[in-house]
Amino acid sequence: MTTPVLTPEERQNIESGSWYAKLSPALRQDILNRTIIRRYPDGVQVATRGAPPVDWVGVASGAVRVSSVSMSGKQITLTYVEPGTWFGDIALFDGLPRTHDATTHGPTTLLIVRKHDFFDLLSRHAELAEALLRLNCRRMRLMFASFEDLNTKPLAARLAKQVLTLARAYGVPHGEETRIGLQLAQEDLAQLVGASRQRVNQELKGFEREGAVRVEPTRLVVLSRDKLLAISER
Repeated sequence: MTTPVLTPEERQNIESGSWYAKLSPALRQDILNRTIIRRYPDGVQVATRGAPPVDWVGVASGAVRVSSVSMSGKQITLTYVEPGTWFGDIALFDGLPRTHDATTHGPTTLLIVRKHDFFDLLSRHAELAEALLRLNCRRMRLMFASFEDLNTKPLAARLAKQVLTLARAYGVPHGEETRIGLQLAQEDLAQLVGASRQRVNQELKGFEREGAVRVEPTRLVVLSRDKLLAISER
């Protein structure tokens, strides 16, 4: 059986990740030496809420949908983990069960570092612990910023900010337009901004009238980042 290897695009996604790119070459290589490459189709659950932590994961391509289940049993999307991003370290650090479900969204390639290799990396590279501390500080800042937006910004501003975030992470430039490569139903988008699908649909129609976006089935096309930015700051 042939051992999977990263494609040039997948390698570039990992190498250009904002957190990973700041690590020393020696640490980056040691991490890659310990990874297991796994390619999954859409809809594979790679982590389960309540399960014990067993690995640290990097997204090389595709996306991972992080979700929770409401009291009514409905699956609620909290975020999407983009290429170049690593997750799973928090549960490894505190030893507590996973807090959310994680499912592949579209064909996805993951780099998996087993628990014993993760801790061996920490013991060999003091730099990794410091880098992960900075990473989790950034996560906390983003989380508090999201709470603040939810309580202080109108829906249009939150939605515009979310579309800009998706365009940055999954945007495919085409002339002056940017097509968001992540397939999203309006219900998924609504969950990301804490609103109903109907209200998000109304706001997107307003964005179209302003020439900021074009709505296609399961796709969004950004026509003007400047207009979206202006809406997000209202």
